[in-house]
Amino acid sequence: MANIRIKIGLKCQENGDINYTTWKNPKTHTEKFEVKKYSPRLKKHTLHKEVKLKS
Repeated sequence: MANIRIKIGLKCQENGDINYTTWKNPKTHTEKFEVKKYSPRLKKHTLHKEVKLKS
């Protein structure tokens, strides 16, 4: 049985940079991933939302 995980990027909502990447299982987590992370360009914590990455 294979792991069905996809690679996603976390995009900053204030400046549009993709600062982080992570993995998620789309069968168990169907909603979009949102988290507050540090944005190096803005030098503060901002909201980052999930975006699809090209394989």
